[in-house]
Amino acid sequence: MLLYLRLFKESFSFALNALTNNKLRTFLSLLGVTIGIFSIIAVLAAVDSLDRNIQDQLSGLDKNTMYLTKFSFGPTDVPRWQRDNFPQTEYDDFDFIRRNVPDIEASAYVIFGSPQTVKYESETISGVDINPVSNEIYDIESIKIEEGRFYSESESINGSPVIVLGHAVAENLFGNMNPIGKQIRVYGRKLTVIGVMKKMGAGLGGSPDNKGYVPANFVRRFQTGGVNGIPGAVIIKPESNVDIGAFEEVLKQKFRAYRGLKAGEPDNFFVNKMSGFTDAIDGIIGTMNLMGWIISGFSLLVGGFGIANIMFVSVKERTNLIGIQKSLGAKNRFILFQFLFEAVILAVIGGLVGLFFVWIVSLIASQFTGDFEFVLSAGNMFLGFVLSTIIGLVSGVIPAISASKLDPVEAIRTGM
Repeated sequence: MLLYLRLFKESFSFALNALTNNKLRTFLSLLGVTIGIFSIIAVLAAVDSLDRNIQDQLSGLDKNTMYLTKFSFGPTDVPRWQRDNFPQTEYDDFDFIRRNVPDIEASAYVIFGSPQTVKYESETISGVDINPVSNEIYDIESIKIEEGRFYSESESINGSPVIVLGHAVAENLFGNMNPIGKQIRVYGRKLTVIGVMKKMGAGLGGSPDNKGYVPANFVRRFQTGGVNGIPGAVIIKPESNVDIGAFEEVLKQKFRAYRGLKAGEPDNFFVNKMSGFTDAIDGIIGTMNLMGWIISGFSLLVGGFGIANIMFVSVKERTNLIGIQKSLGAKNRFILFQFLFEAVILAVIGGLVGLFFVWIVSLIASQFTGDFEFVLSAGNMFLGFVLSTIIGLVSGVIPAISASKLDPVEAIRTGM
């Protein structure tokens, strides 16, 4: 053990000498390792941070939640002309499903609309994502209310002119005033603010803080469905203990019968599952990781060649010393480990510099990305350290073997 500690000390000393005596050569050699480690760990940290933020946004939504509507959320074999002729999903469809399909924990009717302008006295906010939806969405999306309340079932059914605002919308409209009970204008109509949601931060499809919820039946008074109307959907959350595949089949059978579809006729609707959406997100994140590895791998390859180059030069410069060491009884493995340790130390130094830059970038990014949390995990830092070590081992093994096999007499003669 003492021998290897001494060997590590000597190798570290040789590595430092290589760094100080050949500054430009060493800098250029380690630059590839530094850039490679920086690229890989930065990409992994960014993708992990994105994945964590997405999962936080989806945590309140059950993956088994389904959206029954006229269009598909993903690729489909149904031709475009056929999809365009599908009937809109109406409120009556929602009413039928919640009354006749068993094993439903919660269901809601939503109308997909465009961003709206919200006004309160002299204050105006454009591009607010107003969601016309029935009151059951409160249980499906686990909406958190900071002030006031969400609209009730009777208000939802009657289409009462009430609205629940996102935190940012309420803050921009009312400042420090209490928004509850205030009247604002949306769709050119007056609505009473009855609730404000808690601050949530950035999320998929925009921040929930920039949203508003109104009863779907309120919007249905002046926006009708039909082929050219506003598209709607039934959101269905099955009970947790049901077989999802069997539940989906029952849902389709009952809805086909409701729409009068005969055996052999294709469905004129789609059942989109959130699990498919999350799987697609996982696939995208996996692809991003893979592309990051491929691109960064070229930098690591260049770094590995740089380390190998500097080690071959080091062997050449110390040929005389190697001959003297072997003539004094140094074994081949001593010489082998000496150069391997030196290669690993050089690579680890480059890797640590790369990790340091990632850490600096993560701190800067966290200051400018607002609610997006950029996370550099201990796992990614450990991965960077391991990769650096592997690069050093792979790059140094051939120069180390060539050094260990030198004949002592020839080495001394060559080095003179």
